[in-house]
Amino acid sequence: MTDKKIAVITGGGSGIGAAAAVALAEDGYHVVVAGRRVEKLEEVAARTGGTAIRLDVTDDASVEKFAAQVRELGNVDVLVNNAGGAHGLDTLREANLEDWQVMYDTNVLGVVRVTKALLSLIDAAEGLIINIGSMASFTAYPGGSGYNAAKFGLRALTRAFRMEEVSNPIRITEIDPGRVATDFSLVRFKGDAAKADAVYADKLNLTAGDIAEAIRWVASLPKHMNIDTMNIMPRDQA
Repeated sequence: MTDKKIAVITGGGSGIGAAAAVALAEDGYHVVVAGRRVEKLEEVAARTGGTAIRLDVTDDASVEKFAAQVRELGNVDVLVNNAGGAHGLDTLREANLEDWQVMYDTNVLGVVRVTKALLSLIDAAEGLIINIGSMASFTAYPGGSGYNAAKFGLRALTRAFRMEEVSNPIRITEIDPGRVATDFSLVRFKGDAAKADAVYADKLNLTAGDIAEAIRWVASLPKHMNIDTMNIMPRDQA
């Protein structure tokens, strides 16, 4: 058990998740960083004084084991559902259904699994859930149909969940980043660094730390305030 407030961050080993862990730790939270890359999680946990726990959001048994380990620490004041990502940039005509399945299972069902598993701990803390969406949740683009569909799905479930829980003392926020220079595109292009770098070249990009500051701000607000949706873009993106 810990006497600090607890923040759980999925996809916490790098990018927005790691930056959010640092920001929330600076604000006094005990951060639980979760993900599949244990070595990276442990690096973040060492920097923040937090706890690293392996988690595969697409696997029911992994989520169940993870929730049991979190329960030993205490109630959950903040859950940041950050695990997600895009795979490929295929048109619908050329769609790789395995990539689509991974995107849906991570971006949508992964959020459902983790939220359900931790919800009693969030209820007990009258806590906050932050779902990290994307501008792709409401702006479709050619080649993005798989990722668009997943993030549109996340947006829909977040809206419905907020309405379902409006009489309960928990808060639910969706943060939709635009172009953020992380390893997102490297994952999308399956390790092709040239393609990934081209996404950010000669553009004004957000950093993971920028989105972490938004997460920090939402988490700092009094419990009677709910930030419904935040759209965050670099100045040159519209």
